[in-house]
Amino acid sequence: MTKIAIVGVSGRMGRTLVEAISMDNSATLAGAIDRQDSSMIGRDINNNHIAVVSSLLDVIDSIDVVIDFSSPLAAVGNAEICGRFGKNIVIGTTGLTSEQVQCIKSASKSTAICMSSNFATGVNLCFKLAEMAASALGDDVDIEISEAHHKHKLDAPSGTALTLGHVVARTLDRDLDQVAVYRRQGDIGERDSKAIGFSSVRAGDIVGDHTVMFSGDGERVEITHKASSRMAFAKGAIRAAKWLSVQDSGLFDMQDVLGLK
Repeated sequence: MTKIAIVGVSGRMGRTLVEAISMDNSATLAGAIDRQDSSMIGRDINNNHIAVVSSLLDVIDSIDVVIDFSSPLAAVGNAEICGRFGKNIVIGTTGLTSEQVQCIKSASKSTAICMSSNFATGVNLCFKLAEMAASALGDDVDIEISEAHHKHKLDAPSGTALTLGHVVARTLDRDLDQVAVYRRQGDIGERDSKAIGFSSVRAGDIVGDHTVMFSGDGERVEITHKASSRMAFAKGAIRAAKWLSVQDSGLFDMQDVLGLK
């Protein structure tokens, strides 16, 4: 039985993770963490006899793996704590800076970390399909990536859209930082054939839609994933946590968990 702590239990993903763990016969909720000013502090989570605390340090001795979908700053701090105490951590937080990613990489030298922009199994299959499509279609197509999320999402493009971009760019031997186009307005001129375009929608309660389009002369290939519930992400994160519980140290992603590498 994998003993899991959830960081950010009052958030949308946190609540979904609690529900998903309750339906999993090989995982149990062993810790619940929320921000210090949360009204949830001290309360029992779903009658599990697990009181919400404000620091991972309060439960570090009673858990195997942490799942963190909170904030970049909190994720970095919790990764460092896990590295210090030899506990593994799943990080689903997006919007991290390059410096924060480096901190997480450093922590992975002492513990196992699984970090991914998206833990849904279907999305990770799409990463692989995008790689295959880019390899087969090469430079003969124009590539555009579109995504849509709820109005409360803070970062754009989404981490998943950026991962799709990196997968395609790497396959085509391009530097995404050099070829990505994030904004088009006015007289933009003819499209650069090497460009990888991004577009974002923020509206309502959209859970998450992603499409990568390969458009050539006379035909178009589109790889699309639509999430209708956060449960897809939660179940994937729990799957990652159970897989991670038997790893020693290193930085992994969901592709490792699913054996797609």
